[in-house]
Amino acid sequence: MTALLKLRQVSKTYGEGETAVHALRDVDLAVAPGELVAIMGPSGSGKSSLLTIAGSLEDPTSGEVVVDGTRLHGMSRKHKAALRRRSIGFVFQDFNLLAGLTALENVAMPLELDGTSAREARVTAGRALAELGLADRAEHFPDDLSGGERQRVAIARAIVGDRRLLLADEPTGALDSVNGESVMRLLRDITRRGAAAVVVTHDAQLAAWADRVVFLRDGRVVDQTGTPAGPESLLATGPGPRPRP
Repeated sequence: MTALLKLRQVSKTYGEGETAVHALRDVDLAVAPGELVAIMGPSGSGKSSLLTIAGSLEDPTSGEVVVDGTRLHGMSRKHKAALRRRSIGFVFQDFNLLAGLTALENVAMPLELDGTSAREARVTAGRALAELGLADRAEHFPDDLSGGERQRVAIARAIVGDRRLLLADEPTGALDSVNGESVMRLLRDITRRGAAAVVVTHDAQLAAWADRVVFLRDGRVVDQTGTPAGPESLLATGPGPRPRP
């Protein structure tokens, strides 16, 4: 099965000389359709750098990144932005919703930016919100939503359209344990439909929802638990976290 995300010998260095910071060192990672991968590690281990590079927001110092069959090396900023709008969804701890737009408008915005008509974008956005149980909150503004509802709106915005790669940076950090588990359950359900997801988390209990847990330390992959999985094996597991081998 072709991976939706491939990192090959990826390194990232900030600065030069004695003050240089080596955020990532020769990281290899492949994530297949239908797979949920959790990234764990202490503060400063390179988790966020891995996500920003995987999502084309930053370039690696060396190594190769491939997203949905497209090599990122040498791509223009414009083409990378188009790739993000069409193929990559981001979910952040602080939600990053626009306060002046309704939930529906927040979700529709990436589609409109990519040239979809406003009418079609709103229909597609409404469908994404309904899938996440937010149909009755579509016309509410972010400040009128609970933390869990705002996070679900952010996830709807990340998966709207045909995006196949979902990148989440501490998506449950601002939520209580109940809402945190709900978010992981949603991500699990999204991968069952064939998407690939990479989630940075500090919570081992939430990471247990993943097929694999990748541990970073000082920019290196130092350990992994679990095994790669595809949609067929996920469908066979039923709801909830996959059992550990």
